[in-house]
Amino acid sequence: MDGADVHEMSIVSAMMNQLMTLAEQQQATRITAVELEVGRMQLVVPEALDMAWEALREGTVAAEATLTMTEVPVAANCRKCDERFEPDVDYSFMCPRCLEADIEIVSGNDIVLKSVTFETEERTDAE
Repeated sequence: MDGADVHEMSIVSAMMNQLMTLAEQQQATRITAVELEVGRMQLVVPEALDMAWEALREGTVAAEATLTMTEVPVAANCRKCDERFEPDVDYSFMCPRCLEADIEIVSGNDIVLKSVTFETEERTDAE
């Protein structure tokens, strides 16, 4: 297992912990779909994420769930001139307007569990 695989495995492991907690809270019998937003700065390899998902969902309420990952581009905001821009592919964080490197990353650095679809057992009041 190389470094990239370990990165994705730790992401999916943390996500699975969150999913199991949510499933328990919702009294879910199955998780059918999971949607994840991953910021480009996280350097997630989609294929490695899929492999980790396949391995870690086995034997859980998410065993048959689909995983959809959407990559979120990086966006930065210059603190000096308030220019909002997307850093170039080399992640140069210099503002294209004022040429300062005093920026705030406003998107593209997070991993967000966007949605989870559950199935629950039908219950009647007679039980």
